[in-house]
Amino acid sequence: MDIKLINIGFGNIVSANRVVAIVSPESAPIKRLIGDARDTGQLVDATYGRRTRAVIVTDSDHVILSALQPETVANRFMVSKDTNGDN
Repeated sequence: MDIKLINIGFGNIVSANRVVAIVSPESAPIKRLIGDARDTGQLVDATYGRRTRAVIVTDSDHVILSALQPETVANRFMVSKDTNGDN
């Protein structure tokens, strides 16, 4: 199994194989998800003090905050899949 890494901004990288969802932080359920992750110690803030624009949920229930737009992160995710080289 190949490890694919995605840049989520400011030199921060996540494993593409572990990503379950990339969502916008505006809705109430996502805000609750962020709060719950903060309370349980499963929140990773990769915004460097900037506004959170994308929330990345992993299969290990970690929640990662990014300052990049969800579309930007998703495009990087798709480019990684396209350049995979698997047939």
